[in-house]
Amino acid sequence: MNSITKEKNHPAEIARTMKLAGPVIIGQLAVFSMNFIDTVMAGRLPEKEIALSALGIGGAVWSSMLMFILGTLMVVQPSVAQLDGAQMKSEAASQTRQAFWIALALGGPFALVCWFSEPLLTAFSIDPVIVPEAAGYLRALAWGAPALSLVFLLRFFSEGTGNTTPTMLYGIAGALLNIPLNYVLMFGKLGFPALGTVGCGYATSIVIWLQFLLLVLYIHMHRHYRPFALMSYVEAPDWQKIWSLLKVGVPIAIAIFVEGSLFVGAALLIGRLGPVAAAAHLIAINFSALMFMIPVGLSSAISIRVGNAIGRQEPEAARYAGMIGVAIVLGFQTMSAAAMFLFPGLIVSIYTSDAVVAPLAVSLLFYAAIFQYPDGLQMVAAGALRGYKDTRMPMVYMIISFWIVGMTLGYNLTFNRGMGPAGMWVGMIAGLTVAAGLMLRRFNHTSRKLVQDSGRGG
Repeated sequence: MNSITKEKNHPAEIARTMKLAGPVIIGQLAVFSMNFIDTVMAGRLPEKEIALSALGIGGAVWSSMLMFILGTLMVVQPSVAQLDGAQMKSEAASQTRQAFWIALALGGPFALVCWFSEPLLTAFSIDPVIVPEAAGYLRALAWGAPALSLVFLLRFFSEGTGNTTPTMLYGIAGALLNIPLNYVLMFGKLGFPALGTVGCGYATSIVIWLQFLLLVLYIHMHRHYRPFALMSYVEAPDWQKIWSLLKVGVPIAIAIFVEGSLFVGAALLIGRLGPVAAAAHLIAINFSALMFMIPVGLSSAISIRVGNAIGRQEPEAARYAGMIGVAIVLGFQTMSAAAMFLFPGLIVSIYTSDAVVAPLAVSLLFYAAIFQYPDGLQMVAAGALRGYKDTRMPMVYMIISFWIVGMTLGYNLTFNRGMGPAGMWVGMIAGLTVAAGLMLRRFNHTSRKLVQDSGRGG
């Protein structure tokens, strides 16, 4: 009873959550700033409309696969958090070693799809002017795909142990390295050829490998991880453990993939409208996604807090941690929405001064401001549910919200109702709103039931 009472201290719980979330938010912002930097620098290339469109469409394909891998390996975070809460550190390390085989199995196909992406882009009827540049960008990214799977594995292990600092460190290091590498490879400096958007892809691949090496060194050397002894040996595949991880991880992956596919699909469909519409959409979605890194960080922190409380067998503390997360995200989303409503012109000017692209991008930022609330709420609720390892119903909710509601409505408004890019944004808002309602309802049901069951057991 004392531990639960102690948990119900609003300032203390907010402080604990932000202590975990802060480094993740900074790290996510730093990682995403690579994409932001890529976009800004691509806007300075000679054929900026094609460069921005290729970056947006190529990045959409990359992100769709990245999200599936990220989701599958995300199971490591709540698994480690629950086992750590139960003081089963050696088992937490064992689970992570088994997830290593999953990471290896996912990295190879990821690289192959990137390398042979041109038929995929053609099948989506992307403007033929954009396809060669987007495919070249993806081929350059293919070199970094295997390392990215391993980065996710080590990141989620570290976060599950309650140490989120490495996420911040590798994110900041990557962002700092990305700028000079982009400058040299995109614009042809220090004797290198000017590779444009393709150079941006090579720069990203180099950064990902360096981030992986940084994480290996940090986890190997830092005393926080010594009780886990993660790198003391390599375990042969244990198919029972791998299957138990996949049973929880694959629904997370499908849910994240479905959510991401709405945004990827929007980018690909808007690509049919030509370079101007694609470039304007990229600017609006890029800045919105930059702000989205805050609820992503909060989601990770809430998943850790909930998972750790479940490991300690304190369901009331787990429910309370989730509710605090919802309150925190509402505050942050209010600030990001206000920025988009009040300063859209200033935001767009960071990316481009093009007289045709800029006004359309400004109009799309208003839609981005509206969906800040449902996007943040559904993300934090999903994080709380991951802490419970409740992943199957959230997967179903994502399919309903994003494919049946969001994509269907967005396509209809864009192409059948003549709304242009704005139609896809209305569809995204609708999908996010349905997802937020369903996920919050599920969190309330799951957390309340465990608290009631615990009370009856006592």
